[in-house]
Amino acid sequence: MKTAHTLLLLGSIFAGSVSGQSGKDEKPTIIFVHGIWADGSCFTHQIEDLQAKGYHVMSVQNGVTSLADDVAETQKAIGLVKGKVILVGHSWGGMVITQAGNDPKVVGLVYLAAYGPDKGESVLGVSANAPQTELTKYLIPSEGTVFISEEGVKKVFADDQSPQKQALLYATQVPAAHTVFEDKGGEPAWKTKPSWFIVAKNDKTIHPDLERFMAKRMNARTVEIPSGHVMMLSHPTEVLKVIEEAAAYK
Repeated sequence: MKTAHTLLLLGSIFAGSVSGQSGKDEKPTIIFVHGIWADGSCFTHQIEDLQAKGYHVMSVQNGVTSLADDVAETQKAIGLVKGKVILVGHSWGGMVITQAGNDPKVVGLVYLAAYGPDKGESVLGVSANAPQTELTKYLIPSEGTVFISEEGVKKVFADDQSPQKQALLYATQVPAAHTVFEDKGGEPAWKTKPSWFIVAKNDKTIHPDLERFMAKRMNARTVEIPSGHVMMLSHPTEVLKVIEEAAAYK
């Protein structure tokens, strides 16, 4: 009897958790996908503002164990949505939305200083198209994963953030499995879906020229802002504006 009650309860929870509406003129659900050395809370500014404007919003928590695993997590989130979806990926999150964006519910992709691979490209592969940054100087391997050092957060990852924000980012980072940098993408969604790209002109993690290369290749609507890598924290208003532009695109 308890088992049956539990199953009914779970069924009602999952039925009620589906977000977004299916009406023709309803706003799309915004799904955020974070990068390496960050987590889903890095989009707090945008999440709160979008919710206040009536959007349904989700922020995926990546394990960064493999590209396939992280794509699967985003697909789970997409599966909870009734209507249209805008995917927003930061850094490594761009690798993820490039694949997960092939879902028919996805109507737009927003890249925030993010990787936008072509078919068969990995992070290491696509990075060969521009000068390298000093990021690798600050990476620390540990038990098959890769962390960024506290100095790396301060100098290349979040150099335009306050000391308090830097300390928080270092403490809450999600390390990457050392193999993810060689994981290759499949058919990219940006070849068939409208795309937006915000280039961080002062990025010391991903070279701005690499961001420009990827944005141009995907024919994305491109904006450049004077930001470091974690632009959603340093330039929340500019990031929000582009997301809303993508959400309103017909």
